[in-house]
Amino acid sequence: MAHRESDPKPLAPKAAWQLIQDEPRAVLVDIRSSMEFLFVGHPKGAVHVAWIDEPDWEVNPHFATEVRKLMLGGAYCANEKGCAPVVLICRSGKRSLDAGRVLIESGMREIYHVDEGFEGELDEQHHRSTVGGWRHHGLPWEQC
Repeated sequence: MAHRESDPKPLAPKAAWQLIQDEPRAVLVDIRSSMEFLFVGHPKGAVHVAWIDEPDWEVNPHFATEVRKLMLGGAYCANEKGCAPVVLICRSGKRSLDAGRVLIESGMREIYHVDEGFEGELDEQHHRSTVGGWRHHGLPWEQC
């Protein structure tokens, strides 16, 4: 599927990690549920803003506002420096695509999403983290 202007820019996990290392204003936002973030693990240094969370499992109506607050003014686009990048990550890259569209619709720019997510797609045994994702590529992560 071709990238649309209203979509966040896709990044492979290693490219996302490199962007975060190269751009000090970049923020990595893990948008999975609280339980996923805490118990499955999350990228080291990621901040958590749930897109859909328990107990109601509905889209967070304050998602864009919460991400803007995280940026502490860094979401502005200065002429000389451009926009501060926001990199979204979920389990497999699907929720982050939807969440990124909401951020773009709210007027934010430089929105990216990790196209393989944290755990990647299911393999033939219905396991994750074996065919793709942040963890599969050996990038830094932690869990509680």
